[in-house]
Amino acid sequence: MTVRELAVAWADALDGTVAPTLTRDRIEQLLTEWAARLVDALRGREEPGIAREAAAALVGANYRDPQVVGRTVALICGPMADRLCRAEPGHDTIRERAIFVAAEFATGYTAVLRTVALAEQETTMAAALAAAQEAERRRELSEARFAAVFAGASVGIGTVDTEGRVLEANTTFAEMLGLDVGEMSGRPVIDLVGPDNVGTAYDRMTQLLAGRIDRFRLEIDYRRPDASTAGIDLSMSAVRDHLGRIRFLIGVAVDVTERRELARRLWYDANHDELTGLPNRGYFFDRLAAATPPVGVAYLDLDGFKEINDRWGHSVGDEVLRTVGVRLHGIVTAAGGVAARLGGDEFIAMIERCSDTGRLAAMHADLLATLGAPMAIRQQSISIGTSIGTVYLDEAPTAVDEAMQAADIAMYRNKAARSRS
Repeated sequence: MTVRELAVAWADALDGTVAPTLTRDRIEQLLTEWAARLVDALRGREEPGIAREAAAALVGANYRDPQVVGRTVALICGPMADRLCRAEPGHDTIRERAIFVAAEFATGYTAVLRTVALAEQETTMAAALAAAQEAERRRELSEARFAAVFAGASVGIGTVDTEGRVLEANTTFAEMLGLDVGEMSGRPVIDLVGPDNVGTAYDRMTQLLAGRIDRFRLEIDYRRPDASTAGIDLSMSAVRDHLGRIRFLIGVAVDVTERRELARRLWYDANHDELTGLPNRGYFFDRLAAATPPVGVAYLDLDGFKEINDRWGHSVGDEVLRTVGVRLHGIVTAAGGVAARLGGDEFIAMIERCSDTGRLAAMHADLLATLGAPMAIRQQSISIGTSIGTVYLDEAPTAVDEAMQAADIAMYRNKAARSRS
């Protein structure tokens, strides 16, 4: 049997032990090289220790199954030794060397395999440690980022445990509630906010803790300990673990007090007369269109207002209009109605659910008396007449313009009658 044939027999013997990293041709080339050197070791031309190198070469080729040792030892002590015994003298010496070479192969294979296993284990441990350290670094970085956001956020952030107690809250949240942040942790939410503020938000939070909802958002009016009121936009969500159990609740709060005030101011400016502060034409017409009948309407026009402007100037005229507005508002409000300035020296008033014409007539008389009283403006006593037209509507007006026209006609009749008297 030639060396090449020994290599092929060796490859066949090792076939099926593991999946090597080489092709069959490369395996046979590798084994041919080491078969030749092992044969030389059996002849005494190589030291038996060469078998350790052969073992290392096989481990390097991914032959790492324990069967590799038994099958290689059988090859060395069997076909390889038999080949030499047939071809050369000194059978006993060759058999002796075969045993030593096989022993060296077994020892070397075990040592190399152990070294490789330890190296791989160390590599795996190093990779696992590096991954753990990276995960810890990321966790610490994440926690540091959250802590920075939590502490410096311009919105309120707080967490609540499953018993309804505050776990943590940032300074912004505490200031929003008018509380000391150091006194919030560990206390029940209901104790912190007080019974006056327990309502929809607390009910929703209870539903969150019970798992009936996952999140909610609403605006609440919160009464602070100093009796001031804050508008708060509150969002809360449940945070669950990998099993779906609620671990805690996290809430984000935004103080919308200024936004509400701005919205209220914008609405007021859009619906009120800048000079007198009375409702304007648009607001009044909306109210009139939605009024509950019967409705009493009074249309007012100031007599001689142009002469006041011409004589005293527009600044005095503005003071007259403001004074008229105050007096008109007082009389109409006392009668349960609403008054508005239509523009210039024209005003209008309305009483919803006006029980009878007598109530409208009473307001008409009060308006004439009150608006006709002298006004002390810039050390001047100024009097101004008022023409008032009234209309009583048993049914809600189908068209606001019709009601206004009827009141306007009545006012001009009144003005004409006053001019003739």
